Order: sequence, then structure tokens, then C-alpha cells
Amino acid sequence: MAESDWDTVTVLRKKGPSAAQAKSKQAITSAQRRGESVETTKKWSAGQNKQHLVTKNTAKLDRETEELHHDRVSLEVGKVIQVGRQEKGLTQKDLATKINEKPQIIADYECGRAIPNNQVMGKIERAIGLKLRGKDIGLPVEAKPKKK
Repeated sequence: MAESDWDTVTVLRKKGPSAAQAKSKQAITSAQRRGESVETTKKWSAGQNKQHLVTKNTAKLDRETEELHHDRVSLEVGKVIQVGRQEKGLTQKDLATKINEKPQIIADYECGRAIPNNQVMGKIERAIGLKLRGKDIGLPVEAKPKKK
């Protein structure tokens, strides 16, 4: 029994502070007082939904002055969409459903209010079978042979 001394205590496992406790201001200051190394980093825009930064140019474009404005779809393209859609016997809603977009987007493209998006333009081209971009606006889209 000489080996087991009643005055000394042996701790087999000691849990460190939990994540919440380690992050608290009190835990950080006490660790700094003890002389332990503490690394703190500030997360940039943490907890906010800021995937896209708003720059000065974006704000200027939103105000839309005459010298700095968004390009819109031309009325010629809108007319081609309307004619192609009607030839296929589709309503704006039918065409929108076919290309997985909202009916308002089709209406905006036909009226010339939309800001051109190549993805949407490509979907509309395939759905109505007419070219909407480049020099050949209004001509049928040639079916490209599949590569094997």
C-alpha cells in the first residue's frame, strides 16, 4: 500500500473545454493570461448571404443613366420569339414551362424588357427552332449531328 499515497491524485482523463466554451471571450482572455498561444481569425461576411458583391458599377447600372445602362433584348428578337412561338402553337406559359422558366421571362423577352441571358436565349432557340443570336436572327436552327 506504500505505492498509493492518499495525498496525491492521479487524473486519467481530463476533457478540454467544449467548442462553445473555447470560443467564448472569457476562455480566450484566460488562455492569454496563462501565456498559451491563441489564434483568432475573423470570418469574412460569416453568417450572411453575400455570395455576390455589389460594386459601384453595379449600383450605377441599377440607377440606369443614359451613358451607363443594361443592354436589352432588341424588339426584332422579341418579334422572332413571338412568331416562332405562335407557329408552334404555344402560349407564353407553354413555352416557359417547356424551357423551365417563368412566363414573365418570356413576356419580358417578347416586349424587349429583358436583359439578354445566353442560357435562356439558347433554351428558347431550341424550343422554337429559330436563331435568336448572331447575324442569322429568325432563320431556322440547323440540327447539329451528334458526335460519336
